[in-house]
Amino acid sequence: MAVTLTKPIKRGNDEITVVTITETIKQAGSLRGLRLVDVLNFDFESTSTLLSRVTSPALTTADIAAMDTQDYVALAEEITPFLTKAAPSVPGAAATANK
Repeated sequence: MAVTLTKPIKRGNDEITVVTITETIKQAGSLRGLRLVDVLNFDFESTSTLLSRVTSPALTTADIAAMDTQDYVALAEEITPFLTKAAPSVPGAAATANK
């Protein structure tokens, strides 16, 4: 999943215009030290820490802090589907037997 930035991030002579959420987001270890509820509530510290772990090119927390608010929100929205269930769980046999 890629996000095209409305305001590119400058690093020296280079500009970052597109940021991709990497497959690392699918690893539970990417959430190490973070509270999932804080990430899902778009808590800045938690979300920026996670984004610094799962973006390509790898963004620093300073990059994230300086980025345009629209770009930050777009990236935060992109990580949400990875952290929530895609569909309701199917009831187990025990739950359906009681009905």
